[in-house]
Amino acid sequence: MIQTTDNALSVDHVQQGIVYKKTLGKYYVRANDRVLISSISNKLRKQLVYPIADPSSLRRRVMEVKDIDEVDPVAVGDVVTFVDAGDGSGLITEIQPRKNKLSRPSLDGARRMKKSQPLEQVLVANIDQIVIVMPAANPAPSWDLLDRYLATAEAAHLPAVICLTKIDLMTGDDLTQEIEVYHQIDYPVIMTSAVTGENIDQVKAALKDRVSVLWGKSGVGKTSLLNAIQPGLGLRVKEVNAHNSEGRHATSHVEMFDFEFGGSVIDTPGQRKFKLWDDDITDFAQLLPEMRPFIGQCKFGVGCSHTREPGCAIKAAVAAGKISQRRYDSLLGMKEYFG
Repeated sequence: MIQTTDNALSVDHVQQGIVYKKTLGKYYVRANDRVLISSISNKLRKQLVYPIADPSSLRRRVMEVKDIDEVDPVAVGDVVTFVDAGDGSGLITEIQPRKNKLSRPSLDGARRMKKSQPLEQVLVANIDQIVIVMPAANPAPSWDLLDRYLATAEAAHLPAVICLTKIDLMTGDDLTQEIEVYHQIDYPVIMTSAVTGENIDQVKAALKDRVSVLWGKSGVGKTSLLNAIQPGLGLRVKEVNAHNSEGRHATSHVEMFDFEFGGSVIDTPGQRKFKLWDDDITDFAQLLPEMRPFIGQCKFGVGCSHTREPGCAIKAAVAAGKISQRRYDSLLGMKEYFG
Protein backbone atom coordinates (compact mmCIF):
# COMPACT_ATOMS: atom_id res chain seq x y z
CA MET A 1 0.00 0.00 0.00
CA ILE A 2 1.28 3.47 -0.86
CA GLN A 3 0.21 5.97 1.74
CA THR A 4 0.89 9.29 3.34
CA THR A 5 -0.52 11.48 6.07
CA ASP A 6 -0.92 15.18 6.47
CA ASN A 7 -1.77 16.53 9.91
CA ALA A 8 -3.18 19.68 8.36
CA LEU A 9 -6.01 17.74 6.70
CA SER A 10 -9.28 17.08 8.48
CA VAL A 11 -10.22 13.41 8.92
CA ASP A 12 -13.87 14.41 8.42
CA HIS A 13 -13.16 15.15 4.77
CA VAL A 14 -11.34 11.88 3.99
CA GLN A 15 -13.21 9.74 1.44
CA GLN A 16 -12.60 6.96 -1.08
CA GLY A 17 -13.24 6.95 -4.80
CA ILE A 18 -12.00 5.54 -8.12
CA VAL A 19 -9.73 7.29 -10.59
CA TYR A 20 -11.56 7.12 -13.92
CA LYS A 21 -9.53 9.66 -15.88
CA LYS A 22 -6.15 11.30 -15.69
CA THR A 23 -4.28 13.96 -17.60
CA LEU A 24 -0.84 15.35 -16.85
CA GLY A 25 -0.96 16.41 -13.21
CA LYS A 26 -4.72 15.98 -12.80
CA TYR A 27 -6.70 12.98 -11.58
CA TYR A 28 -10.48 12.75 -11.91
CA VAL A 29 -11.88 10.85 -8.95
CA ARG A 30 -15.46 9.57 -8.94
CA ALA A 31 -17.07 9.16 -5.52
CA ASN A 32 -20.75 9.10 -4.51
CA ASP A 33 -21.93 10.42 -7.90
CA ARG A 34 -19.47 13.31 -7.68
CA VAL A 35 -16.30 14.01 -9.64
CA LEU A 36 -13.38 15.77 -8.01
CA ILE A 37 -10.40 17.04 -9.97
CA SER A 38 -7.55 16.00 -7.72
CA SER A 39 -3.83 16.29 -7.29
CA ILE A 40 -1.63 13.90 -5.33
CA SER A 41 0.36 14.36 -2.17
CA ASN A 42 4.09 14.72 -2.78
CA LYS A 43 4.62 11.94 -0.26
CA LEU A 44 3.11 9.47 -2.74
CA ARG A 45 6.14 10.05 -4.93
CA LYS A 46 8.47 8.88 -2.18
CA GLN A 47 9.10 5.46 -0.66
CA LEU A 48 9.96 5.29 3.02
CA VAL A 49 12.48 2.59 3.97
CA TYR A 50 12.22 1.16 7.50
CA PRO A 51 14.58 -1.23 9.35
CA ILE A 52 14.12 -4.92 8.57
CA ALA A 53 13.70 -6.41 12.02
CA ASP A 54 11.16 -7.40 14.63
CA PRO A 55 9.03 -4.25 15.04
CA SER A 56 9.19 -4.70 18.82
CA SER A 57 12.97 -4.70 18.90
CA LEU A 58 13.65 -1.48 17.05
CA ARG A 59 12.20 1.96 17.28
CA ARG A 60 10.21 2.57 14.09
CA ARG A 61 12.11 5.25 12.26
CA VAL A 62 12.73 6.01 8.63
CA MET A 63 16.14 4.79 7.48
CA GLU A 64 16.00 6.17 3.95
CA VAL A 65 13.70 8.05 1.56
CA LYS A 66 13.70 6.86 -2.06
CA ASP A 67 11.95 7.98 -5.19
CA ILE A 68 9.29 5.49 -6.24
CA ASP A 69 10.03 3.17 -9.16
CA GLU A 70 7.01 4.29 -11.20
CA VAL A 71 6.50 7.08 -13.72
CA ASP A 72 3.21 7.97 -11.99
CA PRO A 73 2.04 6.40 -8.72
CA VAL A 74 -1.65 6.74 -9.66
CA ALA A 75 -3.33 4.88 -12.54
CA VAL A 76 -6.81 4.89 -14.01
CA GLY A 77 -8.77 2.23 -12.14
CA ASP A 78 -7.06 2.86 -8.80
CA VAL A 79 -9.20 3.03 -5.68
CA VAL A 80 -7.83 5.98 -3.74
CA THR A 81 -8.29 7.75 -0.45
CA PHE A 82 -8.57 11.49 -0.91
CA VAL A 83 -9.35 14.62 1.04
CA ASP A 84 -12.26 16.69 -0.23
CA ALA A 85 -11.29 20.35 -0.23
CA GLY A 86 -14.93 21.37 -0.52
CA ASP A 87 -14.52 23.35 -3.75
CA GLY A 88 -14.68 20.50 -6.28
CA SER A 89 -11.04 19.59 -5.85
CA GLY A 90 -9.28 16.95 -3.79
CA LEU A 91 -5.91 15.67 -2.66
CA ILE A 92 -5.11 11.98 -3.11
CA THR A 93 -3.34 10.72 0.00
CA GLU A 94 -3.42 6.94 -0.34
CA ILE A 95 -3.70 4.26 -3.03
CA GLN A 96 -5.52 1.13 -1.97
CA PRO A 97 -3.91 -2.26 -2.76
CA ARG A 98 -4.41 -3.24 -6.40
CA LYS A 99 -5.83 -6.60 -7.41
CA ASN A 100 -3.85 -6.33 -10.65
CA LYS A 101 -2.18 -3.87 -12.99
CA LEU A 102 -1.09 -3.63 -16.59
CA SER A 103 2.41 -2.16 -16.88
CA ARG A 104 5.19 -1.56 -19.36
CA PRO A 105 8.64 0.01 -19.18
CA SER A 106 8.47 3.78 -19.64
CA LEU A 107 8.68 4.91 -23.25
CA ASP A 108 9.65 8.55 -22.67
CA GLY A 109 13.16 8.05 -21.34
CA ALA A 110 12.30 8.13 -17.63
CA ARG A 111 14.99 6.14 -15.84
CA ARG A 112 15.82 4.93 -12.39
CA MET A 113 18.67 6.90 -10.92
CA LYS A 114 22.09 5.16 -10.94
CA LYS A 115 20.83 1.93 -12.54
CA SER A 116 19.73 3.62 -15.80
CA GLN A 117 16.80 1.24 -16.08
CA PRO A 118 13.33 2.25 -17.31
CA LEU A 119 10.74 3.16 -14.73
CA GLU A 120 7.52 1.19 -14.49
CA GLN A 121 4.60 2.81 -16.30
CA VAL A 122 1.32 1.47 -14.94
CA LEU A 123 -1.24 1.86 -17.72
CA VAL A 124 -4.35 0.76 -15.80
CA ALA A 125 -5.21 -0.99 -12.53
CA ASN A 126 -7.97 -3.19 -11.11
CA ILE A 127 -9.29 -4.50 -14.42
CA ASP A 128 -11.23 -7.67 -15.14
CA GLN A 129 -10.06 -8.57 -18.64
CA ILE A 130 -8.18 -7.55 -21.76
CA VAL A 131 -10.19 -7.49 -24.98
CA ILE A 132 -7.86 -7.84 -27.95
CA VAL A 133 -9.32 -6.30 -31.10
CA MET A 134 -7.91 -7.46 -34.41
CA PRO A 135 -9.32 -7.31 -37.96
CA ALA A 136 -10.33 -10.55 -39.67
CA ALA A 137 -9.68 -8.82 -43.01
CA ASN A 138 -8.41 -5.55 -44.50
CA PRO A 139 -5.70 -6.07 -43.36
CA ALA A 140 -5.38 -9.76 -42.70
CA PRO A 141 -4.90 -10.69 -39.03
CA SER A 142 -1.37 -10.75 -37.68
CA TRP A 143 -1.32 -13.94 -35.60
CA ASP A 144 2.16 -13.27 -34.23
CA LEU A 145 1.00 -9.89 -32.95
CA LEU A 146 -2.10 -11.51 -31.43
CA ASP A 147 0.11 -14.02 -29.64
CA ARG A 148 2.24 -11.20 -28.21
CA TYR A 149 -0.91 -9.45 -26.96
CA LEU A 150 -2.06 -12.71 -25.35
CA ALA A 151 1.38 -13.16 -23.78
CA THR A 152 1.07 -9.66 -22.30
CA ALA A 153 -2.26 -10.65 -20.72
CA GLU A 154 -0.75 -13.87 -19.36
CA ALA A 155 2.19 -11.95 -17.87
CA ALA A 156 -0.29 -9.66 -16.10
CA HIS A 157 -2.38 -12.68 -14.96
CA LEU A 158 -5.41 -11.27 -16.76
CA PRO A 159 -8.03 -13.19 -18.76
CA ALA A 160 -8.20 -12.29 -22.44
CA VAL A 161 -10.99 -12.20 -25.02
CA ILE A 162 -10.17 -12.20 -28.74
CA CYS A 163 -12.47 -10.04 -30.86
CA LEU A 164 -12.01 -10.35 -34.65
CA THR A 165 -13.69 -7.42 -36.40
CA LYS A 166 -14.55 -6.60 -40.03
CA ILE A 167 -15.80 -10.10 -40.85
CA ASP A 168 -18.05 -8.46 -43.46
CA LEU A 169 -14.86 -7.79 -45.48
CA MET A 170 -13.72 -11.41 -45.53
CA THR A 171 -13.39 -12.75 -49.07
CA GLY A 172 -13.43 -16.48 -48.53
CA ASP A 173 -10.25 -16.85 -46.49
CA ASP A 174 -11.02 -19.54 -43.95
CA LEU A 175 -9.86 -18.65 -40.44
CA THR A 176 -11.42 -21.73 -38.89
CA GLN A 177 -8.14 -23.58 -38.39
CA GLU A 178 -6.43 -20.65 -36.65
CA ILE A 179 -9.47 -19.85 -34.51
CA GLU A 180 -9.70 -23.48 -33.42
CA VAL A 181 -6.14 -23.23 -32.09
CA TYR A 182 -7.26 -20.50 -29.69
CA HIS A 183 -10.45 -22.32 -28.76
CA GLN A 184 -8.38 -25.34 -27.75
CA ILE A 185 -6.33 -23.10 -25.44
CA ASP A 186 -9.62 -21.84 -23.93
CA TYR A 187 -9.39 -18.31 -25.27
CA PRO A 188 -12.87 -16.93 -26.15
CA VAL A 189 -13.05 -15.77 -29.78
CA ILE A 190 -15.82 -13.50 -31.06
CA MET A 191 -16.23 -12.89 -34.80
CA THR A 192 -18.07 -9.63 -35.34
CA SER A 193 -18.91 -6.83 -37.74
CA ALA A 194 -19.81 -3.27 -36.80
CA VAL A 195 -21.35 -2.85 -40.28
CA THR A 196 -23.77 -5.79 -40.22
CA GLY A 197 -24.11 -5.98 -36.44
CA GLU A 198 -23.25 -9.67 -36.47
CA ASN A 199 -22.41 -10.97 -32.99
CA ILE A 200 -22.40 -7.50 -31.43
CA ASP A 201 -24.66 -9.02 -28.76
CA GLN A 202 -21.86 -11.48 -27.92
CA VAL A 203 -19.39 -8.62 -27.52
CA LYS A 204 -21.80 -6.78 -25.22
CA ALA A 205 -22.28 -9.93 -23.15
CA ALA A 206 -18.51 -10.29 -22.77
CA LEU A 207 -18.18 -6.66 -21.64
CA LYS A 208 -21.22 -6.43 -19.38
CA ASP A 209 -20.48 -5.68 -15.72
CA ARG A 210 -16.71 -5.91 -16.27
CA VAL A 211 -13.89 -3.39 -16.43
CA SER A 212 -12.23 -4.13 -19.76
CA VAL A 213 -9.10 -2.84 -21.45
CA LEU A 214 -9.34 -2.54 -25.22
CA TRP A 215 -6.04 -3.58 -26.81
CA GLY A 216 -5.15 -3.20 -30.47
CA LYS A 217 -3.48 -1.06 -33.11
CA SER A 218 -5.07 1.91 -34.84
CA GLY A 219 -7.26 0.99 -37.81
CA VAL A 220 -8.44 -2.37 -36.47
CA GLY A 221 -12.02 -1.15 -36.06
CA LYS A 222 -12.12 -0.28 -32.36
CA THR A 223 -13.99 3.00 -32.89
CA SER A 224 -16.61 1.40 -35.14
CA LEU A 225 -16.99 -1.51 -32.74
CA LEU A 226 -17.57 0.78 -29.76
CA ASN A 227 -20.06 2.84 -31.76
CA ALA A 228 -21.94 -0.35 -32.63
CA ILE A 229 -21.97 -1.38 -28.99
CA GLN A 230 -23.08 2.05 -27.75
CA PRO A 231 -23.73 4.87 -30.25
CA GLY A 232 -21.28 7.73 -29.89
CA LEU A 233 -18.96 5.95 -27.47
CA GLY A 234 -16.29 5.17 -30.06
CA LEU A 235 -16.12 8.80 -31.13
CA ARG A 236 -15.59 9.91 -27.52
CA VAL A 237 -12.75 7.41 -27.13
CA LYS A 238 -11.26 8.48 -30.45
CA GLU A 239 -11.14 12.10 -29.30
CA VAL A 240 -9.06 11.00 -26.30
CA ASN A 241 -6.68 9.08 -28.56
CA ALA A 242 -6.30 12.06 -30.90
CA HIS A 243 -5.33 14.18 -27.90
CA ASN A 244 -2.77 11.58 -26.80
CA SER A 245 -1.05 11.50 -30.18
CA GLU A 246 -0.30 15.23 -29.94
CA GLY A 247 1.76 15.00 -26.77
CA ARG A 248 5.08 13.53 -25.81
CA HIS A 249 3.57 11.11 -23.30
CA ALA A 250 1.57 8.33 -24.93
CA THR A 251 -0.55 7.91 -21.82
CA SER A 252 -0.96 11.59 -20.94
CA HIS A 253 -4.73 11.16 -21.12
CA VAL A 254 -6.30 7.85 -20.15
CA GLU A 255 -10.01 7.54 -19.42
CA MET A 256 -12.51 4.91 -18.35
CA PHE A 257 -15.84 5.02 -20.21
CA ASP A 258 -19.03 3.50 -18.83
CA PHE A 259 -21.40 1.29 -20.80
CA GLU A 260 -25.12 2.00 -20.47
CA PHE A 261 -25.74 -1.75 -20.07
CA GLY A 262 -23.19 -2.09 -17.25
CA GLY A 263 -19.43 -2.29 -17.15
CA SER A 264 -16.78 0.04 -18.51
CA VAL A 265 -13.96 0.15 -21.02
CA ILE A 266 -10.48 1.70 -21.09
CA ASP A 267 -8.78 2.15 -24.43
CA THR A 268 -4.98 2.13 -24.44
CA PRO A 269 -3.60 3.99 -27.47
CA GLY A 270 -0.03 3.80 -28.67
CA GLN A 271 0.50 0.03 -28.37
CA ARG A 272 2.20 -0.45 -31.72
CA LYS A 273 5.34 -1.60 -29.95
CA PHE A 274 5.56 -2.62 -26.33
CA LYS A 275 7.69 -4.56 -23.90
CA LEU A 276 6.76 -6.67 -20.90
CA TRP A 277 7.43 -5.04 -17.55
CA ASP A 278 8.01 -8.36 -15.76
CA ASP A 279 11.71 -8.97 -16.37
CA ASP A 280 11.69 -12.11 -14.21
CA ILE A 281 10.36 -14.18 -17.11
CA THR A 282 13.20 -16.42 -18.26
CA ASP A 283 11.16 -18.82 -20.40
CA PHE A 284 8.50 -17.24 -22.59
CA ALA A 285 6.86 -20.65 -22.98
CA GLN A 286 5.24 -19.99 -19.59
CA LEU A 287 3.19 -17.27 -21.32
CA LEU A 288 1.68 -19.78 -23.76
CA PRO A 289 -0.80 -21.92 -21.78
CA GLU A 290 -0.55 -25.02 -23.98
CA MET A 291 3.24 -25.11 -23.48
CA ARG A 292 3.32 -24.71 -19.69
CA PRO A 293 2.78 -28.42 -18.93
CA PHE A 294 5.96 -29.28 -20.88
CA ILE A 295 8.25 -26.80 -19.10
CA GLY A 296 10.85 -28.66 -17.07
CA GLN A 297 10.31 -31.95 -18.93
CA CYS A 298 13.07 -31.28 -21.45
CA LYS A 299 16.36 -33.19 -21.34
CA PHE A 300 18.10 -30.03 -20.16
CA GLY A 301 15.31 -29.16 -17.72
CA VAL A 302 14.33 -25.56 -17.16
CA GLY A 303 17.53 -24.46 -18.93
CA CYS A 304 16.19 -25.57 -22.32
CA SER A 305 15.70 -22.74 -24.81
CA HIS A 306 13.32 -24.92 -26.91
CA THR A 307 15.31 -24.21 -30.05
CA ARG A 308 18.18 -26.56 -30.95
CA GLU A 309 18.57 -28.70 -27.85
CA PRO A 310 17.95 -32.45 -28.18
CA GLY A 311 15.23 -33.92 -26.01
CA CYS A 312 13.10 -30.76 -25.93
CA ALA A 313 9.61 -31.69 -24.69
CA ILE A 314 7.99 -28.68 -26.38
CA LYS A 315 9.52 -29.48 -29.76
CA ALA A 316 8.39 -33.09 -29.35
CA ALA A 317 4.86 -31.86 -28.59
CA VAL A 318 4.91 -29.78 -31.76
CA ALA A 319 6.03 -32.81 -33.79
CA ALA A 320 3.22 -34.87 -32.21
CA GLY A 321 0.61 -32.24 -33.11
CA LYS A 322 -0.09 -31.34 -29.48
CA ILE A 323 1.17 -27.79 -30.00
CA SER A 324 0.53 -25.68 -33.10
CA GLN A 325 3.63 -25.17 -35.26
CA ARG A 326 2.62 -21.55 -35.76
CA ARG A 327 2.30 -20.93 -32.01
CA TYR A 328 5.75 -22.49 -31.58
CA ASP A 329 7.05 -20.06 -34.21
CA SER A 330 5.44 -17.26 -32.18
CA LEU A 331 7.36 -18.46 -29.13
CA LEU A 332 10.64 -18.14 -31.03
CA GLY A 333 9.62 -14.66 -32.16
CA MET A 334 8.85 -13.62 -28.58
CA LYS A 335 12.38 -14.50 -27.51
CA GLU A 336 13.66 -11.93 -29.98
CA TYR A 337 10.90 -9.35 -29.48
CA PHE A 338 10.58 -9.38 -25.71
CA GLY A 339 14.02 -10.64 -24.84
